[in-house]
Amino acid sequence: MNSSGGGFQPGSATANPSTKVELTVSCRKLRDMDVFSKSDPFCVFYTVNPRTGQYQESGRTETIDNNLNPDFARKFVVDYFFEQHQPLKFDVYDADSKSNNLSSHDFIGSAQCTLGQIVGAQGSRLVKDLRSNQTKYGTIIITYEELSSCKQDEAQMQFQGIKLAKKDLFGKSDPYLIFYRCNENMSFTVAYRTDVIKNTLNPVWKPFTVPLRTLCNADLDRTIKVECCDWNRDGSIDLIGEFKTNMRRFIEGSQTDNIYKLTKEKSKKKGKTYGTISLLSCRVQKMFSFLDYIQGGMELSFVVAIDFTASNGAPQAPNSLHHINPHIPNQYEQAIQSVGLIIQEYDTDKLFPVFGFGAKLPPDGRISHDFPVNFNYQNPFCGGVEGILGAYRNCIPQVQLHGPTNFAPIINRVARDASGFMNGSNFFVLLIITDGIISDMDFTKVAVINASKLPMAIIIVGVGNADFSAMEELDSDDSLLSHGSIVADHDIVQFVPFNEIVHRSGNRDMGAIQAQLAKEVLAEIPDQIVTWTKLHGIKPSTRPPPYCAVQSGSV
Repeated sequence: MNSSGGGFQPGSATANPSTKVELTVSCRKLRDMDVFSKSDPFCVFYTVNPRTGQYQESGRTETIDNNLNPDFARKFVVDYFFEQHQPLKFDVYDADSKSNNLSSHDFIGSAQCTLGQIVGAQGSRLVKDLRSNQTKYGTIIITYEELSSCKQDEAQMQFQGIKLAKKDLFGKSDPYLIFYRCNENMSFTVAYRTDVIKNTLNPVWKPFTVPLRTLCNADLDRTIKVECCDWNRDGSIDLIGEFKTNMRRFIEGSQTDNIYKLTKEKSKKKGKTYGTISLLSCRVQKMFSFLDYIQGGMELSFVVAIDFTASNGAPQAPNSLHHINPHIPNQYEQAIQSVGLIIQEYDTDKLFPVFGFGAKLPPDGRISHDFPVNFNYQNPFCGGVEGILGAYRNCIPQVQLHGPTNFAPIINRVARDASGFMNGSNFFVLLIITDGIISDMDFTKVAVINASKLPMAIIIVGVGNADFSAMEELDSDDSLLSHGSIVADHDIVQFVPFNEIVHRSGNRDMGAIQAQLAKEVLAEIPDQIVTWTKLHGIKPSTRPPPYCAVQSGSV
């Protein structure tokens, strides 16, 4: 589902920036550092510098005098990336002077966490011990709220053209509209293109939807430039005319004020018009973000499926993809770690079912394509990433690698579980790690198409050097996956070959490779969740806003 740029793409919008969250900090039962009064605490916030990998100061709260249970008013704003491991650190000090030098103040305690832990915490509220030299000196409470300016409200609009200028020698015109967002420096960036209507001077374009952030950075008064162009087969742009307006005017709807004469700023014929563009309809629809659903209590249910087919090579051989080296994790282990460490922060019990496929099982040697890796058919769950890795390593010597490489059974198994959560309380993420070509492609296509109706996404990581070209068909970037007469509701598959990540990373250290893998396979999960909930009309559950969650003097 990675989309690449280049060329003219009617009806496509530019990529949106990441969302931002605002962190609020409170402390409870802090250590009293002063002799004749209580501590005067302030908090220092650190994020990791991506270049050095070291913590760097990103902000400080105000100092609250004589208080062991402070509620700090100053917030910390940070970019949020679901697909990245984002470590944070909070240090609390007792202010002893007006100096900005931290060595001039008494250190009370420190707490570390990730942004994912804060976002995934129940009630949007993470409580951590403040410690110094392993001793607890109070607690810190961190709550978050997504900035409202980052919300993806959408504008649904439709336009028509009237008596447009003729641009084609042997026909009329093939008009389409280009919408431009005005930047802070008064330059313009393409935000959206409509479809092309062939051979007409009076086009009626299809209704379209575009996020307000994309169109005007959610600023209703920001200038929007609209160009009406004639499509040419060679890809060149032939301008018919243009006009400028803003979203606030569009919202007023279809009326005289939303009929625009097309002109050309650089034309020598000042005042000449080249037709008219009329707004037929405009409606702004409130959209819910991924964080709205997480804040409303949605949990991500992580399921792992591991390929135990013979093409992996005998585990005893050092070149086997399943070879267990106590010092260097194999590609299966690396994929589990990179994806699991992020996903587990959004699952409260951190118990994950893990299945294998393509192996002969003890004691009778029957072939299975959805057996629990821990061999417990009543309870296939493993505790956290370490539990998954432990079950996998224990399983390797007990099974005989065989085949074929069938995906449909495990997809259908997870789909049955996902079908019980159509209310949006859980969203299932199935990670399939495989080294081979799918043997049951037709059945897999049907399974994926059926799963697209459910709260479910599928990540496929290809390990080894096999030909994975068939996997790209499941990862339907250009058109929705289809089989016969059935078509997927939306794209739910993301495929990434592990060795490509290694190659593009320049064979950097393992941590960098795992971070890049997580980024590529997880980046679209938030959009998949929002797309599914939108298709099914599911709104997030409502909870009290974060600042209501902490009362003075209580944890």
